[in-house]
Amino acid sequence: MDDHSTTTGDHTPLLNNFVAGAVDYRGRPVLRSKSGFWRSSYFIIGVEVAERFAYYGVSSNLITYLTGSLRLSTATAAENVNAWTGTASLLPLVGAFIADAFLGRYLTIIIATLLYILALALLALSTLLPSDCESDEGASSCSPRLQVILFFVSLYLVAFAQGGHKPCVQAFGADQFDANDPDECRAKSSFFNWWYFGMCAGPTVGIFVLSYIQDNLSWGLGFGITCIIMCFSLMIFLLGTMTYRFGEKMEDKSAFIRIGQVFFEAARNWSTTPSAISVEEQAYGTLHHQGSQQFRFLNKALLSPDGSNEDGTVCSIGEVEEAKAVLRLVPIWASCLAYATVFSQTSTLFTKQGATMDRSIGSSFEIPAATLQSFIGLSIIILIPIYDAILVPLTRAITRKPFGITMLQRIGTGIFISIVLMAVSALVETKRLEIAYEYGLVDDPSATVPMKIWWLLPQYLLAGAAEVFTVVGMQEFFYDQVPNELRSVGLALYLSAMGIGNFLSSFLISIVEKTTGGNGEEGWISDNLNRGHIDYFYYLLSGISVGAFVIYIYAAKSYVYNRGRDL
Repeated sequence: MDDHSTTTGDHTPLLNNFVAGAVDYRGRPVLRSKSGFWRSSYFIIGVEVAERFAYYGVSSNLITYLTGSLRLSTATAAENVNAWTGTASLLPLVGAFIADAFLGRYLTIIIATLLYILALALLALSTLLPSDCESDEGASSCSPRLQVILFFVSLYLVAFAQGGHKPCVQAFGADQFDANDPDECRAKSSFFNWWYFGMCAGPTVGIFVLSYIQDNLSWGLGFGITCIIMCFSLMIFLLGTMTYRFGEKMEDKSAFIRIGQVFFEAARNWSTTPSAISVEEQAYGTLHHQGSQQFRFLNKALLSPDGSNEDGTVCSIGEVEEAKAVLRLVPIWASCLAYATVFSQTSTLFTKQGATMDRSIGSSFEIPAATLQSFIGLSIIILIPIYDAILVPLTRAITRKPFGITMLQRIGTGIFISIVLMAVSALVETKRLEIAYEYGLVDDPSATVPMKIWWLLPQYLLAGAAEVFTVVGMQEFFYDQVPNELRSVGLALYLSAMGIGNFLSSFLISIVEKTTGGNGEEGWISDNLNRGHIDYFYYLLSGISVGAFVIYIYAAKSYVYNRGRDL
């Protein structure tokens, strides 16, 4: 990650040292040698490390708080965690829209961070409120109402704040690299790898430290530390202001309006023009081979309402191409939902599994079950440098592509790993159930199964490996393949896929709970995991992932990269 300024200053005319389409925080043209590139991205990666530390300090051990302090059942707690995580992953669409259409990424980040700090402070406060429960009798049905209300209000305020923060910070970081400069363009791909490295370093430390504090000292202290960390995050971001590159404001109509107009005109013209393909559509389809087939509907936006086109085209070819670029993303997005559903298990059922196992280290120390989530981050921290420094050059020599494998190949590799992940998780859970049966612990949900928690380590490491390929690939893909003005929205699209995956997981858990239980029988997902069959649920997810993988391969093979990029 060398500073690009050392390679350009002596050989480039002064005028070329200014970055086209970029200005500084005062709206002045910016010099390449004094702005952007890695010098700015270091600040932004630091912000992400702090934000992820705070976010996972809340989310990683959330199911323990819900089943412990708030006394929810395992299935209800898992559904609540999935619903919240899903909402948190969908809200970036709102935050990205606000940033790209109105406030800009810089201002949106500042406002979202201030809201984040408020939400975390309220979350810590909620844990300090006195419970309405006065005795242990009937504790399972006891509800500390005021505490619950403030907790969930604060929790969803956290989700709303990170919805404005997450897509804008990453897009703003990638904006610091000039796509028209070959060196900076290559560095931008590396930025996504190192961004995710930092994004996982924060949670790794956060999960280790905060889960121990929350389980053994105080939930209020654990959540309070996340609030302090977000204050530092804001300070780091503001310190880099003078080095940042900001996109020039365009006087033309926004990309939202342009793309929306294409769909509106296409719908209007579809009902008023003949069904046969017009001469113009045929000509356009010759130049753009998807024009008269897959995107014939959008081609109608090129015609006047009566189909004659005598008054000129309603939308320009460039505007129609923008709309197509967005529409082409839908099959890829949809086929990644199964992966997101699999990934949601790492913070819910994986943690509940670990809570039943032997977590002792030495004679007196017991690690929190949520701690193993940090191994996802550890595997990513180890694998990303290997990917960036070894795998990319190796595959580049074979494929002759600048970045080794294509973005879609990278995503597909991770989806395949997630299938293996679910199969391994099912086998380990089957082993845990066998040991529980062998030692007569089936009817004792509070007993510790004499099986070390490290048996779960392979599934956490596989989850990390899958992230290195799929999640980082999705980030770069959705950022790169949308119009320049919609890059926050592009990153929000990948986050929304993860959010929908959490909702799908919650839906599946609910369906499985209702269809496999009842009539006095324990279902697959039971409060007493020793009576349940989470392994069957994992096999179900593995089968769903296989089907989604087949769909993904078809969608990826038929995808045509935007801007002629095939990497």
